Amino acid sequence: MSTKVLMVCLGNICRSPLAEGIMRQLTKGKAFEIDSAGTANYYAGAAPDPRTIEVAAQNGIDISQQQARQLTTQDIVDFDHILVMDRQNLNDAMALCTTKEQRNKIALLNEVTAVSPEEVPDPYYGEEDGFAFVYTLLYHSCSKWIEHNC
Repeated sequence: MSTKVLMVCLGNICRSPLAEGIMRQLTKGKAFEIDSAGTANYYAGAAPDPRTIEVAAQNGIDISQQQARQLTTQDIVDFDHILVMDRQNLNDAMALCTTKEQRNKIALLNEVTAVSPEEVPDPYYGEEDGFAFVYTLLYHSCSKWIEHNC
């Protein structure tokens, strides 16, 4: 049986697709299923932001075929762990829960890994170097999460 992990941000075009790619790379050959979603439906069906695709490719990860989608109530049921990027994502995901068991599946990624900063910043409106910073932060956070959950 595999562990199902969902990475969540706002639009599912920057942070969560990058986190999905990193988690897939780090769990390759292990019993994990990794996906990503956004709390908003702004970009459903779209590829990740070109800057996200570029920083992933620079680090040997191809996320160019991913498509943005919105977090659903079925995701809350289906996934074992739902790791969100910031407090607003946390609040939005929690709003979809109907039980304590479901709420217990959802966590702020950097809070559970004790990585600072507590929230993964959204690089969308920033410069190119923001995407590289987010990659490094997510790589460290995902690595630490896997260490504690494998």
